[in-house]
Amino acid sequence: MADEVLYDVRDGIARLTINRPAQRNAIDKAVREGLRAGFADFDADEDARVLILTGAGDRAFCAGGDLKEMAETSLGVPPPDFLVQPGRNVRVDKPIIGAINGFALAGGFQLAQSCDLVVAADTATFGITEARVGRGAPWAAPLPWLVPPRIAMEILMTAAPITAQRAYEVGLVNKVCPLADLMAEAEKLARTIAANAPLSVMASKKMVYESAEHGRTRAFDVADEIWDPVYRSADAVEGPLSFKEKREPVWTGC
Repeated sequence: MADEVLYDVRDGIARLTINRPAQRNAIDKAVREGLRAGFADFDADEDARVLILTGAGDRAFCAGGDLKEMAETSLGVPPPDFLVQPGRNVRVDKPIIGAINGFALAGGFQLAQSCDLVVAADTATFGITEARVGRGAPWAAPLPWLVPPRIAMEILMTAAPITAQRAYEVGLVNKVCPLADLMAEAEKLARTIAANAPLSVMASKKMVYESAEHGRTRAFDVADEIWDPVYRSADAVEGPLSFKEKREPVWTGC
């Protein structure tokens, strides 16, 4: 993996960091390739239960696509693999926590939107700025599912960033904290999730997203299908047994 994206795993928690602070962690080819590789490594790593995605430095999580690269390549309609979108063109079954340490604009907003949970520094801002530069944001199609439609239209049409507090108020962010506490809060959330049965955690994520694809009645049927292998797993026996024996559960993920 290139130096533009850093990946490491400690105590079951993976960390994926965009490492271009001088460029406000803008996404260029090296970053796209690094993110794609990092997500794949995480999803394949049995020792990694949760991923924290963040940006280097304290100014920007990610300011979006590298406009200089776009100008140099005369980018028109982005090719299908141009964006790295977990849940759409990158498979990540395990949970991703976004630790938003500054600007999350345009493509940076897209990455934050793709995270399953978001912890934001109180200095962070979120915005879809494409309308300012005549670009498109088809990747923002899930936004009206995350926030009310009128809030989504405001973010898209004004191209004006919103604060972390506003993002929290409209449900785009799970928690806001001081910048100095950001990684500690993200890791605390990650440890809480990592302590739970991995099959249950992954089924929870899958059910939430699958439910958005179906009506209410069909969603119940899909949920039954998702949870059936969890009920039949060894972990489903281990959980109650560990409670009975008054000890911590030993999850095997099978």
